[in-house]
Amino acid sequence: MPSFGEHLQTLARWREFPALERLEDERVALTFDDGPDPEGTPGVLDALDAADLKATFFMVGEQVKAAPALAREVATRGHEVALHGATHRPHSELSPRDSRDEPAYGLGTLEAATGRRPRWFRPPYGVFNEHSYEAVRGVGLEPVYWSAWGMDWETISAERILDIVERDLAAGAILVLHDSARYGHRPDVAATIAAIPLIAAAAAERGLQLGPL
Repeated sequence: MPSFGEHLQTLARWREFPALERLEDERVALTFDDGPDPEGTPGVLDALDAADLKATFFMVGEQVKAAPALAREVATRGHEVALHGATHRPHSELSPRDSRDEPAYGLGTLEAATGRRPRWFRPPYGVFNEHSYEAVRGVGLEPVYWSAWGMDWETISAERILDIVERDLAAGAILVLHDSARYGHRPDVAATIAAIPLIAAAAAERGLQLGPL
């Protein structure tokens, strides 16, 4: 879990590069990062179908390029498509040139695969730099962060994911989960898949409506 110091650094970066952190209505946005991944996304899609939920999928260009049919399936199954970058490299490590190229390259890859032009962009690790932030705005995308998470990039149980999610599960929350284990510290996304019906039940108990951004 991030230290208090790391948390303060993240908040400072977010103040420097403002983005959507919460919704202005009573909904809860359900979002997934890091896909599409043949080893994780299909199970997440099936769990969402079983719970009668739709979500926003922030896709990585290199993942879309490797699995374009799966990216299309996310869209055709009624979910919102969004961009998570061309690669999953933190923008703090990118050169100015790469920072400017990343959003446009990722956008082109995603549009070609899905036939959809996304509205939203979430940077990997929640990190922008001045060049990537300007580039995202320049291609007409709206930057997004989050206000709730499940720490499901770690090797934890579905019940533990639920515990963490419930801390910030409230009207207006933007919840981030992950449909790929590629960039995390866990072997697969089984716990995330198992957590989806638990989170759906917890939201229903609180009178909250889960859905896409």
